[in-house]
Amino acid sequence: MYFDLILILIYLTVIMGIGIWGRLRNDVGVDEYFLGSRSLRWPYIAVSTIATNIQANHFVAMAGSAYVFGLAQANLEINAVFGILLAAFVFVPIYLQMKVVTITQFFEKKLGARVALAYSVLMIFLYSFMYLGTALFWASYVLEGIFGNFLSVFSDQRTVRIAILIIFTGLFSAVYTYMGGLRAVVRTDVIQFVILVAGGLITLFIAVNHLGGWGELWGKTGHLMHLHLPSDHDTLPWTAILGMLLLNLNYWGANQVILQRALAARSLRDAQIGLLVGGGLKYVMAIIIIIPGIALAGILREKPLADPDLAYITLVRDFLPDGLRGIILTGLFASLMSTLDSIYNSVSTLWSIDIFKKYIKPDAAESDIVRAGKRSILAAFVTGAIFSFVVLYVKFENPTFPLTHWFNQMSYFVKNSFVIIVMSAVFLLRPSKKLVLFTMLFSVPFTYLLMNFIPDMNYFVRSTWVILLSFGFVAIVTYLKNGELFNSKNLFMVSNKYVGRLGILLLFSLILCHVVLH
Repeated sequence: MYFDLILILIYLTVIMGIGIWGRLRNDVGVDEYFLGSRSLRWPYIAVSTIATNIQANHFVAMAGSAYVFGLAQANLEINAVFGILLAAFVFVPIYLQMKVVTITQFFEKKLGARVALAYSVLMIFLYSFMYLGTALFWASYVLEGIFGNFLSVFSDQRTVRIAILIIFTGLFSAVYTYMGGLRAVVRTDVIQFVILVAGGLITLFIAVNHLGGWGELWGKTGHLMHLHLPSDHDTLPWTAILGMLLLNLNYWGANQVILQRALAARSLRDAQIGLLVGGGLKYVMAIIIIIPGIALAGILREKPLADPDLAYITLVRDFLPDGLRGIILTGLFASLMSTLDSIYNSVSTLWSIDIFKKYIKPDAAESDIVRAGKRSILAAFVTGAIFSFVVLYVKFENPTFPLTHWFNQMSYFVKNSFVIIVMSAVFLLRPSKKLVLFTMLFSVPFTYLLMNFIPDMNYFVRSTWVILLSFGFVAIVTYLKNGELFNSKNLFMVSNKYVGRLGILLLFSLILCHVVLH
């Protein structure tokens, strides 16, 4: 156990050194601090994007959900390929042509300042509170579960020990992001991605080995090896897949946190290849995150866990030897840090460009904008820590249900509205700006009404209805007003034929997964 702790401390020291190495000057410009002077090549885009996407809760909460629901949980990973394809060939080419720093600038040009402001404010709220707070909680929850004995010197209460870890991990990543900007984020993401994949592969092979080998995945856990569950399943029915695909339009196509690297690409080719390679890496992530949870369900079939969210902790604590355990926990830290630094960087970009520069100090110099962005990183740390304490309370009040689906239900109140505006901005021809704003905001209470009047409706299915009905309303009014509906001009762009073939291969792989693993 001491050796494991030493490995983690070495990792933290190295990451801090890499993060602040070559720290940026105080007078650095906006493009350099937020977009790395738009010089990123495709390998960095691919690795940093997926490292940002994979959070600590993937290894913990999704492993716990896979322990209960099986391979169907992988739908949340592999169906991301659909969103990545649209991002690569539809959304990102538009953003790069417009040379935007934030996605908000695209929405402002297409849908007006009020829609853009609403998007930016909601994005800052969603990520600086919910995503940041949840990521901090999960990593701290696991670390306390493994090193609780060491941390008992701080407090005898488990919740207090988790709270201390939340503050430490959040502040640690805030420091090097504050000092180095996007370049620091990308540099550290590359190292962290290698570590998290290595840790995930070790956990995967050890879990499968304890189960009895790969053949036993079907022999002992065959009931969990189905990608599609019945339509009346409470949590992951196959009918939820359409909702996942629609929500991926926002997550991969209009998400500042995820797309910041693509916006910083050296060229459209680099952006597209980076995203498509990232799509291929999503399959790797699905395997190393979902399969260990399924294997553990087979291993513990005689003595199942009372709390499914303990699945990952149980694997690491009970089945891994010293040394290897340290590598796994270092991988967990890597997934946390790569997510935290990316959220900090993107929230600071949204705040400084969309709010500070536009509404608070329009005549601000570039140094003032960067300074405002740095201050917002510290503010995001505070708000994220506050929400992580809320998650901590929820978890310990009801420790038996998988937290990941509770978080999804909460976040989709806002994400539904994002899908509506991105579909309106990209696919519709001159939609009414006031109508889009109204529909975007109304989708939040509409989601709440459906949740209360039809409480048994799956939350993915509920999102499907909210998005399709809201967008359909905007589309009908747009057609009645303009006599035309869809915007087909330059809607699909491919940098060269080889990139196009890679996209076709990726699409075929997604279809094949659904057919073979049905």
